[in-house]
Amino acid sequence: MNRRSTLSLLSGSKQRTTAALFSAASPPARPLLGSFEPYAGSWSTKEAAHLLRRATFGPTVELIRQSAEEGLSATLDRLFAEPPLPEKPLNLEYAADAAVPIGKTWIDAPFNNADNNILGYRNRSLRSWTFDQILKEQISVREKLTLFWHNHFATSDINDPNFLYYHITLMRSNAWGNFRDLVKAMTIDPTMLRFLNGNVNTRTGVNENYARELLELFTIGKGPLAGPGDYTNYTETDVKEIAKALTGWRDNGYRTTNATVLAGAVFRPTQHDTTKKVLSHRFDYAEILNQNENEYKAVVDIIFKKAEVARFICRKLYRWFVYYQITDEVETQVIEPMAQLLFSSNYEIKPALRALLGSAHFFDALNVGPMIKNPLDFSWGLIKQTYTPLPAGQTQKYSLLFNLSRTINLQQMEYFNPPDVAGWKPFYQEPSFYRIWINATTLAARMTYTNRMAIEGTVIGGFRLRIDPLSAITHLQNRLDPNALIQELSNLLLPQPLTEAQLADLKEVLLPGLPDYEWTIEYQQYLNKPSDTNLKNAVESKLRNLFQAILSMAEFYLS
Repeated sequence: MNRRSTLSLLSGSKQRTTAALFSAASPPARPLLGSFEPYAGSWSTKEAAHLLRRATFGPTVELIRQSAEEGLSATLDRLFAEPPLPEKPLNLEYAADAAVPIGKTWIDAPFNNADNNILGYRNRSLRSWTFDQILKEQISVREKLTLFWHNHFATSDINDPNFLYYHITLMRSNAWGNFRDLVKAMTIDPTMLRFLNGNVNTRTGVNENYARELLELFTIGKGPLAGPGDYTNYTETDVKEIAKALTGWRDNGYRTTNATVLAGAVFRPTQHDTTKKVLSHRFDYAEILNQNENEYKAVVDIIFKKAEVARFICRKLYRWFVYYQITDEVETQVIEPMAQLLFSSNYEIKPALRALLGSAHFFDALNVGPMIKNPLDFSWGLIKQTYTPLPAGQTQKYSLLFNLSRTINLQQMEYFNPPDVAGWKPFYQEPSFYRIWINATTLAARMTYTNRMAIEGTVIGGFRLRIDPLSAITHLQNRLDPNALIQELSNLLLPQPLTEAQLADLKEVLLPGLPDYEWTIEYQQYLNKPSDTNLKNAVESKLRNLFQAILSMAEFYLS
């Protein structure tokens, strides 16, 4: 959305609808107000919240305070610390799976094709397990980067949860590692081999699908059309020659019924094109001699000699973590030095991304709050920031998370099923980008979700999921003062400070026509006697109305 419009609205008129806020025209180019140099400004909960909103899903007030106390450098250290990989997903619900007892992992276990329920429970388990990682992330950029790579190397319609587990684990374990190594691993990843037909790419039937996306979407990008079959960064000749170099691979173990056949990739020498491949002038007429099962590595190494690869991935990281509009000044003063750092770091993602998240440009006031939250940020972030109670038992919790994922699907972001090979459109589709998240269908789904979370809740598997406002506000510092209470809640849930008029409107929701001391007295009475149902209900009702009002604001949709 238009950042200048955002800020003027935040500081101006008090009556705004969500639809109106997101209907602004494409923003005009603007001067660059922050460089790629390290940020040296003030550091408080405001800056900490901005960093954690972008790098994690829904930071809690405690995590924001911790970041503010420890400082920017220490927070960046935490974001890029190397946590252990999560334990493998378990069979928590389906006792009829003879290969996997309850409480044991189904990863690498064979299927029983006579029992279709096995596939169903494993798919549910994988998705619930994935969402649980988001809820448990703390101060770590790993889950945001895992989703970034899932969008970058988009695959869909692979109905084997074992394959998908190894696919997402590849991205999670290489979240900020070496980009070139990740591309090599992805080239023979069994899920990718199936999705882009690498598993049927043979010397007698060359399939160009993966070779084309390897260049166009995964590494270097097209660039402007320079001539027939010449896209500035590569040519049709390169697609054809690289496709031949990648022949001979196939996936192994897809929905296997054999316990000894594991998910993976195998190389078939007889199906590999052993001839010399010669690339175009775009790759300096590089020759690829036969290297059998190692030839794909040579292909990737040749591509990554081009500095444009670093620029290409840095632009995608910028759009993911900062903003979608890349002006000429941003290209020159942010993307170029970031790409140079990535290139000189041998394509290690961590140094370049850490520098971006710690840059003066990242904390530019116009980069705070203009990004429309994706559905995962919007939905799971709310649960985390409001400390919404979840079932204590893992089985019931996973069932709830899977069922709750349907609201994310309604918001048009289904994990493990991007709409096409380019990923979700809001991350690449010009000129709208993030604004694509908001339409008649998704806006209604978002509003229904927040209203239910604030007021009546949703019963899933016998558990009523909704915000517990009395518990949620115990994490705030000054709950007896209604003005401080509203200010703290808005600072937590919204990326930009509200106007005095907006704060007054929220206080009217909490205390309709009443003086401030009425809240102080009533809440203190509840604290003195929490078992009194009448006192509890009266305070809780006021707080639910307040939460509903804040979550209904257009600003809550922003990050």
